[in-house]
Amino acid sequence: MKTLTKNSRFLTFCDGLYAITPILLAALLGNYATIPNIALWYARLTRPPFTPPNWLFGPVWTLLYILMAVSFFRIIRLNRETPLRRLAISIFLSQILLNASWSFAFFSAQNPLAGMLIILPLEALILSAIFIFKKLDPIAARCLWPYAAWVGYASYLNFGFWLLNT
Repeated sequence: MKTLTKNSRFLTFCDGLYAITPILLAALLGNYATIPNIALWYARLTRPPFTPPNWLFGPVWTLLYILMAVSFFRIIRLNRETPLRRLAISIFLSQILLNASWSFAFFSAQNPLAGMLIILPLEALILSAIFIFKKLDPIAARCLWPYAAWVGYASYLNFGFWLLNT
């Protein structure tokens, strides 16, 4: 069994913090943009078929954010010289930025079209991350599949909200 030195435990902690911080920021910013607009705006929209109940979003996103953190942590822990590691990190950070931006476009701006303009490239970046992550760490890639599926479903909902409410 491999024992961790004090220094390696500290580095693992730092890598974990680096993996969690952008995801936690995206979650907090997303909630900041979303929560005040649920009762005032979202509740009044005509909903597309198969829209889930509001209570489901919190648990689903919690699970997805945990899976994202595990995935990103596994990529960060790779040797810094690993080919494609920097690209993988850049793609992941780009998609998490779009993830947070979507809430501001859709909920704060109350603009489903703006949400569509963000969610489609978001899905493309998630799929790109999965493709690159698979070459580096297949488990990290698998952790992102539920996220890609949920954002694909969210894209359908976003399109439906835009179509039914313009």
